[in-house]
Amino acid sequence: MAHTIDLDAYFARIGYRGARTPTLETLRAISHAHVTCIPFESLDVLLGRPILLELEALEAKLVHGRRGGYCFEQNGLLLAVLEALGYAVRPISGRVRVNRPREMTPPRTHLILRVELEGEAWIVDAGVGAWSLTSPVRLVLDQEQATPHEPRRFLADGDWDGLERRSPSARLFHQIRLGDAWQDVCELTLEEMPPIDRVVANWYTSTHPLSTFKSQLLVARATESGRLTLVDDTLTRRARDGSTVTETYTTHAALIDGLAREFGIVLDPATRLGGPRLSLLG
Repeated sequence: MAHTIDLDAYFARIGYRGARTPTLETLRAISHAHVTCIPFESLDVLLGRPILLELEALEAKLVHGRRGGYCFEQNGLLLAVLEALGYAVRPISGRVRVNRPREMTPPRTHLILRVELEGEAWIVDAGVGAWSLTSPVRLVLDQEQATPHEPRRFLADGDWDGLERRSPSARLFHQIRLGDAWQDVCELTLEEMPPIDRVVANWYTSTHPLSTFKSQLLVARATESGRLTLVDDTLTRRARDGSTVTETYTTHAALIDGLAREFGIVLDPATRLGGPRLSLLG
């Protein structure tokens, strides 16, 4: 018997008390609450624990266990929630392009959600680390769109026919505006990502020696005033105006305390995280 998502528990987790009708207003409110309450995090990869994608496991970890996760967990859980609410939603695949040049081809290991609503397509993404979307953005080209945090847009590369048919090499770029500059966040072709593709990509992301998550800790959460991002031992507070303040943890005890205080992730005080930089902590 298939596991059914506990919507009451999920909404309690994200502090949402609004309507449950599948409208754009509801989608915006849930997207914002999810990203501000459930942190993006890759802790289990560094701890050598398997990343399980079954709905029951996602609910146990992110909802009842009050942990976070990366894209397959975040958007996998959100996919089940939106389906249960009656949204027409599809999982699609992407390539994360944050800080990666266009000539580089990163692996197709990113899960994104596409929601069809009132005759329009919207992109929802709670799992792209420091730049996770805090509201859905409409799938249209060359239009700057405001969100509760940074502006976004989509650019096309190659030949597209109404964003449904494309030439083999055509692709889209989801971009974020930081200050006056636009930067790539993800590359996508709108191709659906069925469960087996997510299993394979998740296996690579969580176990392959060249996966970023095998060597680096990444934790992130949006806040009402900006964003919090932890990369290994360095916590960055980014305000809405783009200004940043950093703090460095010099011991494992300080790191564990910071995870609990800033992200609500409570670990055993004796926990030691692997990775080249974290192994140097006192």
